[in-house]
Amino acid sequence: MDSVLSFFHMGGYAFYVWSAYALSAFCLVGIVLWSARQYRKAHQQAVRRSRQAVAQRTRS
Repeated sequence: MDSVLSFFHMGGYAFYVWSAYALSAFCLVGIVLWSARQYRKAHQQAVRRSRQAVAQRTRS
């Protein structure tokens, strides 16, 4: 049990180490969410353009 506590204490650097892990995880989650949102927007825009192109072809 003591070795587990010493691992999490990280020789006195626990705050810096765990805050770095937390910040990295936060950034990675943010990048994934932002990428998914951008993908969704681009996909919707492509579908909209495709529908407009089909509508223009049927009118002509």
